Amino acid sequence: MLRQRVRIEPHQLGRLRFSWLVPALIASADMSQRDADDSPVRLILMFDGDRARFSARDAALSDLSEALTGEPLPYATLMYVWSNDGASGPVIVNPRTGRIRKLVMESGVGKLGQWLDYERDVRADFEQAFGERPGALVAIGIMTDTDNTRSLAQAWYGPIAHLPDPAKP
Repeated sequence: MLRQRVRIEPHQLGRLRFSWLVPALIASADMSQRDADDSPVRLILMFDGDRARFSARDAALSDLSEALTGEPLPYATLMYVWSNDGASGPVIVNPRTGRIRKLVMESGVGKLGQWLDYERDVRADFEQAFGERPGALVAIGIMTDTDNTRSLAQAWYGPIAHLPDPAKP
């Protein structure tokens, strides 16, 4: 995983432009299952928010994360992902915590081996996934993830560009 810290206030979220190329899926991956929650590509957006709203379980997970890594869990994490199939729906809730939601950009094998370009409205996607308004965007990351399935995967990521909302100061 590669991560870059940023600070983009909610009124400046605007749009996010990114691209990726995936040559193959992870055969046994299923992002709705705890032991198979892998994806060949993930673009990860981490948001600030009112951590007092965490459930007891999420607060404990955040404390554990901080003890292990030196950093608490973000208030909310939105991921753009490629799923093996679309059966899980357009938004997948992480099996470990509801504070991580995955928005399925592609599923299945139909577009493998092609560069795919996206432009997303970050605020609208956050509200669709979480049902609330976003806080500040505090980090952006990319990740090719195979730890749960213990498999190998390969992917390429293109440039990531934040396009501020021109109507907002």
